[in-house]
Amino acid sequence: MSVFKQLLLICLLGAIGYAAYWGYATYLAPPAEAAEARGSDPVTVETARAETERIYQKVEAVGTTRAANSVQIVPEADGRIVELAITPGGRVEEGAVLVRLDDAIERADLAEAEARLIERRQVLERVEQLRSTNAVSQASQEEAVARLAEAEAQLERAQQRLDRRTIIAPFGGVLGLAEVDRGARVTSDDMITRLDDLSQVELEFSLPETLFAKVQRGMPVEAQSVAFDDRVFTGQIDAVDSRIDPVSRAFRARAVIPNPDGLLPAGMFMSLTLTLSEADALVVPEEAIIFQAADTYVFTINEGVATRTPVRTGARQDGKVAVLAGLDEGQEVAIRGLGRLRDGAVVTVKSTEPVLDGSEGDT
Repeated sequence: MSVFKQLLLICLLGAIGYAAYWGYATYLAPPAEAAEARGSDPVTVETARAETERIYQKVEAVGTTRAANSVQIVPEADGRIVELAITPGGRVEEGAVLVRLDDAIERADLAEAEARLIERRQVLERVEQLRSTNAVSQASQEEAVARLAEAEAQLERAQQRLDRRTIIAPFGGVLGLAEVDRGARVTSDDMITRLDDLSQVELEFSLPETLFAKVQRGMPVEAQSVAFDDRVFTGQIDAVDSRIDPVSRAFRARAVIPNPDGLLPAGMFMSLTLTLSEADALVVPEEAIIFQAADTYVFTINEGVATRTPVRTGARQDGKVAVLAGLDEGQEVAIRGLGRLRDGAVVTVKSTEPVLDGSEGDT
């Protein structure tokens, strides 16, 4: 064997021996012995403890408000406006008079119908008196009764025509802008104004079909608008559509938000957060979680030694992650200095960082 081959064989055996020693020192030797064998100093880390907190599963969406009740105020008859009691943005109660049309002819028709009714009643009274003495036939009495009924119907029609000259609020609400002026002639096709009941507003939005089985009536929602800075309006789901759109693969839901002070108008764009569920869970800071290929793990710290601990994670909230399996409450995990950590490494804890307060957040 040549000298070159001998040197090559010696180098190869040396490399194999060093690799075997390094593997033993890293994976098989006790932690203190491993650190000494590698000739490395303890790794400085910061830690936090796993604690139980309230975790909320939430989903975000956007929608547009609409009034709980909304109608266009239109006349039921043609005519000239003689009274217009509309203040844009003003609130009216149910039954309040909004518009009056000229009604001189209708009042005259009503007076005529009333007079005719009086006449027909008097005729019937006379016929009944004559009938009691058989001075008139039964047919004459029946005819008088029919004429009286006809007069009563004519009076009712005249009253209805007169009532249609006055437009009243069908429910309490807020008036919109007036589209006509006093003195204008309107027809049944003309819109005079709009009336909205804003005691509560409806917020319709769409959600992906994957959430269809989770969204139910009564679930709480929080809505915000850029028009009101950081104010949060709370409400709940009022209805969930029974169909899923085959194109968008989404379904519609509707939330109701109380609006007693009338701040929210109809047609406002709002973003909302829907709370699907809430439960207590063990959480650690996001920095503690390490993802490597298909593995998810943390480094737990016990008596100055780091241990690689596989975990199963869940929802995220406010910079924290729910740990569904692999940890117990109170266990200390490394959150800083993870780059140099290895399983079994000796560590020096720099400080313990408390888990943040369990306030609500998006998942």
